[in-house]
Amino acid sequence: MKLKMPPFQQARLLVVGDVMLDRYWHGTATRVSPEAPVPVVRVGNREDRPGGAGNVALNIAVLGSAATLVGVVGDDENGVELRSRLNAAGVYCEFLQSPDKPTITKLRVISQHQQLIRLDFEQMFEQQDIAGLQEKVMALLQDAQVLVLSDYGKGALQDVSALIELGRKQKIPVIVDPKGSDFHKYSGATLITPNLSEFEAVVGVSDNEDELVKKGLKVLNDFGLQAMLITRGEHGMTLIRPDSPELHLPARAQEVFDVTGAGDTVISVLSAAIAAGDSLADATALANLAAGLVVGKLGTAAISGPEMRRAILAEQNSGRGVMTAQQLQIAVQDAKAHNEKIVFTNGCFDIIHAGHVGYLAEAKQLGDRLIVAINDDASVRRLKGAGRPINPVERRMAVLAGLEAVDWVVSFSEDTPENLLKSLQPEVLVKGGDYTLEQVVGGEYVQSYGGEVKALDFLDDCSTSAIMEKMKEVGE
Repeated sequence: MKLKMPPFQQARLLVVGDVMLDRYWHGTATRVSPEAPVPVVRVGNREDRPGGAGNVALNIAVLGSAATLVGVVGDDENGVELRSRLNAAGVYCEFLQSPDKPTITKLRVISQHQQLIRLDFEQMFEQQDIAGLQEKVMALLQDAQVLVLSDYGKGALQDVSALIELGRKQKIPVIVDPKGSDFHKYSGATLITPNLSEFEAVVGVSDNEDELVKKGLKVLNDFGLQAMLITRGEHGMTLIRPDSPELHLPARAQEVFDVTGAGDTVISVLSAAIAAGDSLADATALANLAAGLVVGKLGTAAISGPEMRRAILAEQNSGRGVMTAQQLQIAVQDAKAHNEKIVFTNGCFDIIHAGHVGYLAEAKQLGDRLIVAINDDASVRRLKGAGRPINPVERRMAVLAGLEAVDWVVSFSEDTPENLLKSLQPEVLVKGGDYTLEQVVGGEYVQSYGGEVKALDFLDDCSTSAIMEKMKEVGE
């Protein structure tokens, strides 16, 4: 399966569920308490992060999608802090406020990257605490493409069946991260994302893959679900649908550091990708890739759009070298997101000579990344005549990709690279040889958005035509 970056910026999602504040106290533990056999931690750093449904909404927002969050908090400082952090990340919050229960807060004490203890401050929210929640959701659904329900069993989703029905009436996908062993309450949802323990708590242990899929299909049928994604830790993920073969995806993590919040990342990326137009299979593959990234981080964490692009590039093994135009567009978007300056040059590059090498090295000095776009064989014949090119496009691209100065090589079939320039919008356009700035094709367009145009000379006595003339002399 070939991964691609969906247009996350076009996605609009509504997240409803149990919000909480994840609090981390970091410090050193160099001695044991004289009062009890426990380590003494000297706290040096404190950190607050959105957790639960808040972490789901945060993950969606940092991908670049629009996230609206509905949940319940207490009338306290932690509720204010949670809202503030979510708003700062671009999440629009519509919180109900309980007058007598605290904002759910989980305090983790960490030393040398190891969690020593977790303290939970919470009370179960009751029916009176969620009065008006359905009305909020109904109003906000008008602008949502996907409804995400994040159930941590804290009371915000005690009327989850009614929320699923609201999403169905709006004719948008309803994706649920379930909790507990009662899946009946999620009947009618588009997709649920239980982990293996949650799934087996409902159907029992599966001895093999066939049994797991068979039990999964029965759950879909019993509860009117369209699909189920089972997250299986080191065994990856399994997507089960009634009308398609099961899809098994291996775990992506190179090193598991902390699984906290991994389920939030999965449902966030999955839902945002679906809202952005991806198929369920493609969205699942992206979610699997994101899960492999997030378990390498400490605590609840979010995977950003640029991180996803880099992971996709690595997956395609296309971080540099020969690329298609589509792959190059992803690579350039990622580079720009990391404030890298893009330099673009083009030509036939039929016989690579010292002039080319020196020119490309000089061009690379003008920025961080150098793109070399070359005319394909048919285009070279139109420009240079019969008998050209001497080397086919695959060989020309391979030689250029091997040069230290060159980051990316791409071919184009038109006579000019103007279409590439419009899709990539490099900061610098360079042309080598006897060109004035006015003669550089595409120069006017690059300058129109504030880019630079430069003409560089080849080394003396170096040109493809001169080399071919000498070859003819030798042949005679």
